[in-house]
Amino acid sequence: MRDESINYVNWFRHSSPYINAHRGKTFVLMIGGEAIADDNFDNIVHDITLMTSLGIRLVLVHGARPQIEERLTNQQLETRLHHDLRVTDTDALQCVIEAIGVLRSTVEAKLSMGLVNTPMHGAEIRVCSGNFITARPIGIYEGVDLCHTGEVRRIDHQGIRGQLNQGNIVLLSNLGYSPTGEIFNLSVEEVATQTAIALKADKLILFGAEKGIIDSRGILRSELLARTAERFLQQYYHLQSDDPETAYTELSKLLQMATEVCAGGVPRCHLISYKDDGALLAELYTRDGAGTMIIQESYEQVRAANIEDVGGIIELIKPLEDSGILVRRSRELLETEVEQFFVVERDGAIIGCAALYLFPDEKMGELACVAIAKAYQGGDRAEMLLQAIEEKARELQLEYLFVLTTRTAHWFIEHGFAEMQLAKLPGKKQALYNYQRNSKVFSKVL
Repeated sequence: MRDESINYVNWFRHSSPYINAHRGKTFVLMIGGEAIADDNFDNIVHDITLMTSLGIRLVLVHGARPQIEERLTNQQLETRLHHDLRVTDTDALQCVIEAIGVLRSTVEAKLSMGLVNTPMHGAEIRVCSGNFITARPIGIYEGVDLCHTGEVRRIDHQGIRGQLNQGNIVLLSNLGYSPTGEIFNLSVEEVATQTAIALKADKLILFGAEKGIIDSRGILRSELLARTAERFLQQYYHLQSDDPETAYTELSKLLQMATEVCAGGVPRCHLISYKDDGALLAELYTRDGAGTMIIQESYEQVRAANIEDVGGIIELIKPLEDSGILVRRSRELLETEVEQFFVVERDGAIIGCAALYLFPDEKMGELACVAIAKAYQGGDRAEMLLQAIEEKARELQLEYLFVLTTRTAHWFIEHGFAEMQLAKLPGKKQALYNYQRNSKVFSKVL
């Protein structure tokens, strides 16, 4: 078998847990007009088709901002925005309706393709659109009449579910309708957010230009807790407080949506790039994903280790032992000490560990062997392990936690540790101190 065939088989096997986990679930996808205009959109459509064939119930919410702008320009009409909301007068509303009508037809046509030798062959997807969104006018906002710009009043979640139960993809736009027959231009972000919450969707997937959230070191954050995302967002708004209009970037709006849907009961929200071919499948069917997943609670588990975890711990700490960051431990030693360890488990893999060694006579405990897999560094996993260790130490009525380190002194200082003298260590620990390593000693009052 050729290498590429072996790689495909391995990928397919590893994706099977996700295929089973996602089958029958309801996902809401927000696809802006920028994504539809991108050259990669055809590939996104093919991936949507594949997801449907794998049993996922899909609601697609599309926007049309660049297409609306183009029509306004062609009609020589002024674009007016107020707090990132379009002032939709009668002429502008006509451009909105026309742009959305064309895009809706474009999306439906692409989802209807079925030529032989294409990814869409045999798909036979049915797409349903309709008046599922009841809206009302925003009215006058801080002295400005927004005219036909509206906000969501109600989502017909029962009607949408009825279509999903029949195996249809539901396609929603950013138009809403009033009981009096009026049409309103809505924010596509609000439509997607409120639809996901009303449906109690399992996921909201947001397509943006960026891959996701990049931290200060330039590293893509594969996962964020909702409370961390909220903190990032508030810090960003604070930095932009002198000119609030500059705060309305695409990424800030997507992050705002993610925090809102998590607060509204949607378990997970994903930020991925519409420019990256295969990002949707990689995010949903691989362990590490392709973007940033924002979740209300971490689906990773911090737990006490057991004998079955020894192999995973060895694999995790070996690179750190080889580089001299951690002291070498034999398998036999780990097997006898495994009950002192806590691990972070993700989809059956050990991606983090830490140990607590007890010195009960001195009411002290040693935090040791803290390790996070390289691919998962930059998140809150080390903090989660530290919290578990501290809780266990308090449960055992220890008063101090200490740690010996050669490389990560700043991290421990940032988490409440202070440097202490070697002479204050428990006698047994002093006797084992390796002067060649010259580790610094830090302690924390519990």
